[in-house]
Amino acid sequence: MPGKKPKGEYAIQTVTNVLRVLDAFREADDFGVTELATLLGLHKNNVFRLLATLEVAGYVDQIEATDRYRLGIRSLELGQAFLRSRSVHRLARPLLEKLAADTQECAHLAVLRDFNAVYIDSAPADQLLSTGSLVGRRLPLHCSAAGKVLLGGASEAVREEFDRTVIAGQGLESRTPASIVDPHKLFEHVRTVSVAGFALEIEESAPGLCCAAAPVFNASGEVVAAISVAGPVFRLGENELLSRIAPAVTEAAGCLSRDLGYATS
Repeated sequence: MPGKKPKGEYAIQTVTNVLRVLDAFREADDFGVTELATLLGLHKNNVFRLLATLEVAGYVDQIEATDRYRLGIRSLELGQAFLRSRSVHRLARPLLEKLAADTQECAHLAVLRDFNAVYIDSAPADQLLSTGSLVGRRLPLHCSAAGKVLLGGASEAVREEFDRTVIAGQGLESRTPASIVDPHKLFEHVRTVSVAGFALEIEESAPGLCCAAAPVFNASGEVVAAISVAGPVFRLGENELLSRIAPAVTEAAGCLSRDLGYATS
């Protein structure tokens, strides 16, 4: 009996291009037709028709003042439907709100996607100056507290793929002078994080930003997310992170892990 064809052979090119258009908005808030056509390597008329179709359906809007396009309300609704379908997000929300209230700093929930820490929820802090929501943002694994936790808890296969794809490929990006760009130092650091049960980030992803993160485990003992608290360096220096923030983050992550069925004994 002949084997099944790869699913890629069933792909419809027009649908693929529609998805490429939507995916482009990860990198910018808005696009002009010509700009987007150049980015995607498609004919300008083709991109215009794709955007027109998405606009009619509500997935993009055209900005009247500039004629540029941005994501529409249906894209937000689709993203919210995705989050509702994930139990980790539903269970994390009250814990994030309590963590933000207790620490008076922004609390975040991140997952591992494409060798980045992708932030899928945030609870704001009652502070005039704070990090604000990181929802939808991606930060590299090697220079974010959540990323270090997710990398440390990843399977051996994922870490080997990270080594081949990121380290041996593009290398570790130096986002600030504090970023760890030496692979040996990174993996030694990640091992330390795994033993400690939390990770710190002190101005490694952005100047002035400090953060602590802890892993969230599912019932099978797999790391499925990271909970973090971030704030400005003048409030969250290393001593404050270690004495106050890391214990609070670790407790919240432990509560979420238990809610997901994880048992330590």
